[in-house]
Amino acid sequence: MPALENARHERFAQELAKGEPASTAYVTAGYEANDGNAIRLKGNEKVEARVAEILSRAATRAEITVADISERLLKIAEKCERTSEANKLGVARQTLMDVAKLNGLVVDKREMFGKGGGPIEYANLTEAEIDARLAALSGEVEEPPPSPEA
Repeated sequence: MPALENARHERFAQELAKGEPASTAYVTAGYEANDGNAIRLKGNEKVEARVAEILSRAATRAEITVADISERLLKIAEKCERTSEANKLGVARQTLMDVAKLNGLVVDKREMFGKGGGPIEYANLTEAEIDARLAALSGEVEEPPPSPEA
């Protein structure tokens, strides 16, 4: 379906597809604020079809992005694996890792830090201190000051 002939209807449909409420989309499209008219236009058969098409295209683009990139990377890896050259095998390995990361199979290790940028120390905490820290993380209470070390 091509763009709607009425430019304001097209803009309204695009705003709805972005997730804007009908009343906001109606004003953005150039109309004076009127909730009743906004809801009526939202229910217009052509506008509904156009919004569905816009959302469908967006979903297709998002779906193609990960799948298409993965497919292309796998083709690169396969081509590199057909050779015995070390540098191309390295490219194949890295490409496969990129595919794995893209698809959430590999997560980079991240350092965790406590307040002030220092490491989080858990080894010497008492049960009460651990419970207090867990409560602080869940937002139940403020974290108590650290106990003095002996």
